[in-house]
Amino acid sequence: MKTWQVVIVAACLCLAGHGNAQDLVVTKSGAIKTTIDLNALGLKNGTDPQLFRATLAGDLDRSGWFTVVSDGRAGAVAVFGNETAAAPTFSVQAGVRNAQSGQVYFNRKYQDNGTGVRRLAHQVADDMVFAVKGVRGIASSRIVMLGKQGISKELHLCDADGGGLVRLTRDGAVALSPRWTPDGKGILYTSFHKGFPDVFRLDLTSQSRIRVAGYAGMNSGASMSPDGKQIALVLSRDGNPELYLLRVSDRALTRLTRTRNASEAGPSWSPDGRQIAFVSDMAGKPHVYLIVATGGAPKRVTFLGGQNVDPDWGPDGRMAFSSLRGGRYQIVVIDPASSREQVLTNDGADYEDPSWAPNGRHLICARVQSYRSELYILDTLGDPPVRCGNLQGEWTSPDWSAP
Repeated sequence: MKTWQVVIVAACLCLAGHGNAQDLVVTKSGAIKTTIDLNALGLKNGTDPQLFRATLAGDLDRSGWFTVVSDGRAGAVAVFGNETAAAPTFSVQAGVRNAQSGQVYFNRKYQDNGTGVRRLAHQVADDMVFAVKGVRGIASSRIVMLGKQGISKELHLCDADGGGLVRLTRDGAVALSPRWTPDGKGILYTSFHKGFPDVFRLDLTSQSRIRVAGYAGMNSGASMSPDGKQIALVLSRDGNPELYLLRVSDRALTRLTRTRNASEAGPSWSPDGRQIAFVSDMAGKPHVYLIVATGGAPKRVTFLGGQNVDPDWGPDGRMAFSSLRGGRYQIVVIDPASSREQVLTNDGADYEDPSWAPNGRHLICARVQSYRSELYILDTLGDPPVRCGNLQGEWTSPDWSAP
């Protein structure tokens, strides 16, 4: 079920207890990649060395910048190195060089300090992407999402490749819209585990949680500002779902919208913290709007599509959202300044809840087909959608962290 629909249903439960032209681009072609091989990476036989190699190869391939070649074939770029210490403290000397010129991009020693061999491989992969391509990698980042492997949906955490799955809650209650805090140390989400839709903050270090917003009615869609000082959220304390700002230091509230005959949902901050994107049906159907964080009149951003929901503002200023077009929800990327759009999906499935990766190139979202929801990674440069790992169960509402 779409986030917008969930918000409306939740609001009802709580109350009960003109178009602009837009440029359109459809992405089909894939990105140009550099071949890379791991032939000169001298690792011993054993669980840790082989897990490191497999994870590193997968990360480099999944980055979108490389094609990993095998079977002894040489790539344009070569990974080299050797294992310097075995279990219980696995460490490697690893580097990467240009196979033709011999230029060494970097050569560094890495040691597992308790985070595990997979996390070590993720770090090496990100360093290689940056050294060769000069862009940020995504392997060390993590994803929080809702997963249903039993009766109820609970918060889960995994690596960018879908591995390292960790269950965060065991509430047996409805949970909605998990979002990372900017420091990567906490998760904001709505939970009904105390009987009402309240916003909580889960501390990932201590595993403790505190209630952030527990006003009468619905408390949902919490999203923390880039500086960590404010939380944008939707409250129905005055009878109608409206957009508010909650100051973290003293819990002071500022109301941003006043739409008596409409509902708001899904706030997302701009990278500079000056604006907030959100969904409203003030024009009759749900569309994406912008509002200055200090207040003012909302500005409509989306005009194409029957419904436009789930906005997520990326690190480079582009925004992704889910748009109902041709009877299916598709992921669309828009430049709010020019209104130029890029449609990323169109394969007969529904795509929902997009979230940007820290590299500003990839997105993760929920792909729904035949009543089954799985997580898929999308590429704005044109590579085909890729399933995130081999997660079993129903997965929705992903949010991608910074490394």
